[in-house]
Amino acid sequence: MGLRSPLLTPISYIKKVVAALPDEEAGGARGPIRLVSIPDGLDPEAEDEAGRDLVKLTESTTRVMPGHLKNLIEKANNMNIDDEKITCVIADSTIGWALEVAEKMGIQRVVFCPCGPGSLAVVFHIPRLVEAGIINSTDGSSLKDELICLAKDIPAFSSNRLTWSCPGDPTTQEICFRLACKIILDINLSNLILCNSVYELDSSACDLIPNILPIGPLLASDHPGHYAGSFCLAILSQHQFNELALGLELVGRPFLWVVRSDFADGSAAEFPDGFIERVAENGKIVSWAPQEEVLAHPSVACFLSHCGWNSTMDGLAMGVPFLCWPYFTDQFQNQSYICDQWKVGLGLNPDENGFISRHEIKKTEILVSDEDIKGNAKKLKEMARNSGSEEGGSSYKNFKTFIEAIKHY
Repeated sequence: MGLRSPLLTPISYIKKVVAALPDEEAGGARGPIRLVSIPDGLDPEAEDEAGRDLVKLTESTTRVMPGHLKNLIEKANNMNIDDEKITCVIADSTIGWALEVAEKMGIQRVVFCPCGPGSLAVVFHIPRLVEAGIINSTDGSSLKDELICLAKDIPAFSSNRLTWSCPGDPTTQEICFRLACKIILDINLSNLILCNSVYELDSSACDLIPNILPIGPLLASDHPGHYAGSFCLAILSQHQFNELALGLELVGRPFLWVVRSDFADGSAAEFPDGFIERVAENGKIVSWAPQEEVLAHPSVACFLSHCGWNSTMDGLAMGVPFLCWPYFTDQFQNQSYICDQWKVGLGLNPDENGFISRHEIKKTEILVSDEDIKGNAKKLKEMARNSGSEEGGSSYKNFKTFIEAIKHY
């Protein structure tokens, strides 16, 4: 029995999704994956701007999309064509409204969690943290400066560096905290939780979450590959941008640097005087690069990352050591795993003004010469790869469990 799946995307993101799909999937209406878009209330011509305005994005999609999703499901299920019927909705945990629509329509639900099991375990722990007076119930801000330990083999997290933390941006933090609180309710509507992780990487956190199925690492291909490293949503001040540039120059090693057009203060980046000419022989600066392919290349000795979960899994799967520069939310916890638990990277420490200096970037030299870190990275690469093996790999077994479950929905 085969499975057909419409891939639903907001209309303002349709161009990016089509561009990312293989040619045979992007245009095919009868293939196993069919691309479908519905209105989200945003301007399709201003997708980048809208995608970076979390308030606007959250309000618009929550208000506009549920009704369109309901209409889409009703239309498909009223066609009386068996392989067109929608029997299960698989939704990202951050768009719980899709699970609510499915529940009201009597359709089975599966949630996909974009963060790691440890970060999700912290989200489930929110009621206890509020009850203990450790965090504020309104915005999740820290009321007590202490370490939070969920289980023996989970690294202790600082109470001001949690899954929803946005240092220096209280408005965004409150939105992220409210979203985290809603995730608890929405996940309880689901039958299964899929996660881009490996059980053996974080078994203690997985054991705290009922019905979780780690099916990672989810890669874009069957062989090593993927790099997107322009620091995701991060926007640096011009001063911080300059320090990063001069730090890469100071290291003196070949580098590939992905710089978005709005990387510095939301506008076009201005490099330090003479920088481009001085690093011309060692450095390559681009606006985008395929992350998996870059990390899989044998010349890549380290990965300077903000430690988003997908990038964390990509780096682990390729066996590349990390230089960690977390920006917000779960990235702080991912750094704790990378540096303290798995010991496959080093963290960058800001100065008294909150800046990462050019001299901190020189930790690259320590990282690439640390044989223990490189050895640990190699071991985790093997663990991640073995998890997907048909010969008893945990992620392979979990994925099979998921497929068999939805076949019977």
